[in-house]
Amino acid sequence: MGKLNFALIGAGRIGRVHAQNLSWRIPEVNLLAVMDSSLEAAARCATDFQIPSFGSNLNEILDDRSIDVVVICSATPSHPNLIIKAAKAGKHIFCEKPIALALNQVDEAMSIVFEQRVKFQVGFNRRFDPSFHEAHELIGAGKIGEPQLIKISSRDPHPPSPDYVKASGGIFLDMTVHDFDMARFLLDEEVEEIHAIGSVLIDPDIGKAGDLDTAIVLLRYTNGAIGTIDNSRRAVYGYDQRVEIFGSEGQIVVGNQVAHQAVYSNTKGVHSALPLYFFLERYQDSYVAEIRSFIDSVTKDAVPRVSGNDGRRALVMGLAAWESYKSRQPVCPDYEQ
Repeated sequence: MGKLNFALIGAGRIGRVHAQNLSWRIPEVNLLAVMDSSLEAAARCATDFQIPSFGSNLNEILDDRSIDVVVICSATPSHPNLIIKAAKAGKHIFCEKPIALALNQVDEAMSIVFEQRVKFQVGFNRRFDPSFHEAHELIGAGKIGEPQLIKISSRDPHPPSPDYVKASGGIFLDMTVHDFDMARFLLDEEVEEIHAIGSVLIDPDIGKAGDLDTAIVLLRYTNGAIGTIDNSRRAVYGYDQRVEIFGSEGQIVVGNQVAHQAVYSNTKGVHSALPLYFFLERYQDSYVAEIRSFIDSVTKDAVPRVSGNDGRRALVMGLAAWESYKSRQPVCPDYEQ
């Protein structure tokens, strides 16, 4: 099989990340087109990354038989319809998280993907981060015995705009959804109980938009292990992404990545670099790795490493977290609903 031809749907922040990677870091593919509801955004993306074609009409991509794969990076509410249309057009689909904001929408979209026999992968890029991947492998190899406690910290350097919040599904579906997936991935266990609490401590406008900016989620796994996730929309020192897994025979710690390893000490203290500022820097390699993995699944007719079911289960956990927050009670996620 020759080079795969890709098209990008959505030329916003994450769309531009994929555009840059597909154009400059993954030479085994051709990025032929970018589409966005904003023609200006599509044109700017095409110019910046030397993409041959741009537009605002989805049908131009779907009707183009030379395009093998679409990468969906548009706003979350648009995902289900785009997945269905792309699948019916016979395109393989890589879709940013979450798949949708409602389970019935996920199920409808995934049923069409199944019927059309196209490959589908959801963008949980942190599974492809070398450090988190190594932690997963060490746990699976029994290096720390039976996992008993897991702590996940995920804190952004600055909050999103209230307009973004309104369409995002809120912190548990937009931000914590990555951590829910990591919680499942690292231990290879399902979470059977969720208890979520949260506050608005950073930006009152986020609260007015119906969301939270600070949250903690307690997890209980089916094997009895216990986990915590803490989220903040503003860590003034940078992008804070850490994991600790404690087991019967040891522990694994994944710390923050920093710009350099030089440590300067003097009479006033010990000084080192701040964490990398945002996800664009922290997870650059993982964004490339997840697309390469998807390419392999298409070219080798293999099952994608992150399935629609993985996306669905993370969404179920996010919805359970919202239910728990509102009821102030633990909630058991119903993965079969």
